[in-house]
Amino acid sequence: MLDWHLLGLSFITVFLSELGDKSQLAAIALSGSSKSPRAVFFGTAVALLLTSLLGVIVGEGAAHLLPVGWVKAIAAIGFAFMAWRLLFSQPEE
Repeated sequence: MLDWHLLGLSFITVFLSELGDKSQLAAIALSGSSKSPRAVFFGTAVALLLTSLLGVIVGEGAAHLLPVGWVKAIAAIGFAFMAWRLLFSQPEE
């Protein structure tokens, strides 16, 4: 049976995290310079589906190897590290 709450939470989380990210900017650039925005849409949609599938498979595998709390802690540390780098990295010249 499908967990509708988890489906909604997953949708909202991914939707909000994808707004304004590099892949969306790449899709904007590609569709702006393309004569076939439909091809850009399908290409980016399939890419997002495959990367999401990979993330689910890796997450499920990690959950079987490690306690869920550890997986969450590793993810939180990874996000904190990325945030730290974004906040304090010097722009390349």
